[in-house]
Amino acid sequence: MKVMRDDSDMLEEYNFSGGIRGKYASRYKEVTNIIMLEPELMEYFPDSASLNEALRSLANIMKKYKNKKAEQRAQADRQPSVP
Repeated sequence: MKVMRDDSDMLEEYNFSGGIRGKYASRYKEVTNIIMLEPELMEYFPDSASLNEALRSLANIMKKYKNKKAEQRAQADRQPSVP
């Protein structure tokens, strides 16, 4: 197995001369969602599972807060106005 001189990961048998650059890029972009995490947050979220768990918790809190605010507005609308 011969290895290319410039790139040890590429074998000489690989031939990309007929390839089209970016041919599948748009399809790949549709099914991936990459988010860059700041280095100081890696201590708290070492993997995607821990980050997703935290985001789900935050989303639930936001949903409850939003529902509570909507209930408060509805309740204020039902109360008679004081002249």
